[in-house]
Amino acid sequence: MNQEKIGKFIAATRKKKSLTQEQVAWQLGVSINAVSKWERGLCLMDMSLLKPLSEILGVSINEILAGERIEEKDIEKKSEENIIKLTELVNLKSMKYGIIGMALFSIILIVVSFFKDTSMSSIVSLLCAYNCVTFLSRYRIRRDKTDLISGVMFFIAVICNTIAFIVS
Repeated sequence: MNQEKIGKFIAATRKKKSLTQEQVAWQLGVSINAVSKWERGLCLMDMSLLKPLSEILGVSINEILAGERIEEKDIEKKSEENIIKLTELVNLKSMKYGIIGMALFSIILIVVSFFKDTSMSSIVSLLCAYNCVTFLSRYRIRRDKTDLISGVMFFIAVICNTIAFIVS
């Protein structure tokens, strides 16, 4: 999803309808800052707001996601592209929790390293944690058992290595 393109399209369409950001925000039940961020391409709106926003602006959801007007003959093609892009966006968001977990794990290792001499085991644990998150995130998307098995094995390696690191 091209947030800037979508934002420019929302802003142009809103202005064409002679609406202010404040009016759009009020109708959607969000802050003016939220609308401003969408229009500047800093973030996307919550997906639950797509339908009401499309009704306010008088455009289709598909056009909002494409960030442009869509001709009748291109609707099916653009729909496919938007669905694929939305799927990729959801996949990236699902990895967010794994990345947060890895960051917390890294902080714990750094704190422990202040009290103990660090060795290569902390780096190995980080690499295993990264692989664990990657494989388990892919499993959630593709449902491939190989990804699940790899993710679980890396998770076990992280636990064992972390215990060995703390105990030693």
